[in-house]
Amino acid sequence: MASLLHLFNHAITKAALFMALGCIAYRLGGVSLIHMTGAGQRMPWTMTAFVIAGLSLIGVPLTAGFVTKWHLILAALDGGLWPIAVFVLGTSVLALLYVWRVVEVAFFRAPLRRMKVREAPLSLLLPTWFLTLSCLYFGIETSLPVGLAERAAEALMGGYR
Repeated sequence: MASLLHLFNHAITKAALFMALGCIAYRLGGVSLIHMTGAGQRMPWTMTAFVIAGLSLIGVPLTAGFVTKWHLILAALDGGLWPIAVFVLGTSVLALLYVWRVVEVAFFRAPLRRMKVREAPLSLLLPTWFLTLSCLYFGIETSLPVGLAERAAEALMGGYR
């Protein structure tokens, strides 16, 4: 069940991150850290979406990523596989490090170029924010993805545990 839940929640989280990066690439010409320097001031809606999706990737409470990691850790501990639980926690630490690096560059450094950059167009921002808000929604209202994952796992296992 936890792995099926992870497929759903991780897909939403990564899709939101990739959409935000698409907005950045569209307006700034690339997604390297050099391109993203000062992007928080230039593209606040896009970068806020990136931060929220990044928090979900890390597994911060009230995000879909937290629900996923919580169930993965519970399943690992239930199966006596504590090294797997430690590994899942380790992935959160790694995600924290690389998401923080983007946040640091985007929000705490001045843009290198003084060119006027507008926010991404609505046609990119709307689906980005739909996915981003889904990361929050499914982190708060967990009954739908958890229930579907439980039913799918039962069907796949044929009722065995």
